[in-house]
Amino acid sequence: MSSPGMDEASSLQLCRVMLPDDANFMGNVHGGIILKMIEEAGSIIGTRHCNTQNGDRCLAALVRVEKTEFLSPVFIGEVVHVNAEITYTSKHSLEVQVKVIAENILTGAKKLANKAALWYVPCSLQNVDKIMEVPPIKYASAEKEEEGRKRYEAQKLGRMETKARVEEPMPLRPNLEDAPQERHTVGFSQSSLIHLVGPSDCTVVDFVYGGVAMKLMDEVAGIVAFRHCGTNIVTASVDAINFHRKIRKGCVVTVTGRLTFVSNRSMEIEVLVDADSLVETQTGKYRAVSAFFTFISLDKENKPLNVPPLKIEGDDEQKRFEEGKSRYLQNKARRLAEKERQQ
Repeated sequence: MSSPGMDEASSLQLCRVMLPDDANFMGNVHGGIILKMIEEAGSIIGTRHCNTQNGDRCLAALVRVEKTEFLSPVFIGEVVHVNAEITYTSKHSLEVQVKVIAENILTGAKKLANKAALWYVPCSLQNVDKIMEVPPIKYASAEKEEEGRKRYEAQKLGRMETKARVEEPMPLRPNLEDAPQERHTVGFSQSSLIHLVGPSDCTVVDFVYGGVAMKLMDEVAGIVAFRHCGTNIVTASVDAINFHRKIRKGCVVTVTGRLTFVSNRSMEIEVLVDADSLVETQTGKYRAVSAFFTFISLDKENKPLNVPPLKIEGDDEQKRFEEGKSRYLQNKARRLAEKERQQ
C-alpha cells in the first residue's frame, strides 16, 4: 500500500519463504540474501517509476545503500516481506526506503528485521552511460521534501568522500603455507572471492545487479569473521555501500575483505570489489564497490559472544583500526540517541 501523498507506482511489496540454501549451518539467514531482496525491490520500483514518462526506456541502477542495521535475525522457514517506497526524487536520482518484516507463519508472529535506504539513477537502455531525468513524486508535506533534500545532499557528499578514500588497491592475502600468519591477525582472516560475471548476474543491459554484488560482499565478510572467531556469525549492520562504477558481463570480480576493527562483541570488515574485463582489456582493473560490514559472534542459543581481540601489525593496520574505532563509537552514540528519543 502507498502512503498518503504518494503515487501508487511509488510503493511495492515482495515476499518469499526462507529456504535452507539461504542460511548458514545454524539456520540464520545470510545478510547477503536480505540485501539482495532489498535491492530487487528497489530496482523494480525505481525502474517502474522512471518509465512512467515519455522518452527512452530506462533501468534504475543502484549507486548507494545507506547504513543498514540488521535488527532481528531471520531463520529458515520464515516468510520475509520487503516493503519498498520511493521517498525522494532529484533531477537524476531517487531514494527508495525499504522495511523488511520477517513472519513466522506457524505462530503469526512478525518482527522488523531490517530497514534500508537506497539511491538509484536511471540509465537509458539505448545508452547505459546516459542518465535520464527522474519523474517527480508528490510529497505529504513541504517538510518531507526538505528532509529528503538533506538526505540527498548528504549521500552525494558521502559518495565523493568514499570514492577518494578507496582508490588504493587491496593487498593480496599472504600464502599461509609459505608465510604462516598468527591467529587473530588481519592477514590470517583476510579473504578473497573471485567470480566471473555471467548472464544470470546481470540486468537486461548486461551490467551486474547491485544485489548480486552485495551478496558476494556479505559472503566474503562472513568468511573473514568466521576465520577470526571460529563461531556462528551473523551480519549486524552495513555502513554505506557505494557503487563507484558499473560491472559489466564478462568481468572477473575480486571481492576482498579484511578486518579493520574489533570491539568486545563485534567485528568491522572492509570489503572492496575490483572488476577486470576479459573483453575490454584496455580498461584494466578498477574499483567498483566498497563498504564496511559489521558482524557479531553468536552461541547455540543465538546469544552474543565475546570476540577475540585483533592483533595489530604495522602503522597501516593501526590507522585503519583507529578509523574503525571512531566509526564504532559514532554508531554507538547514534543508537543510544535514537533509543532515548523513542523512550
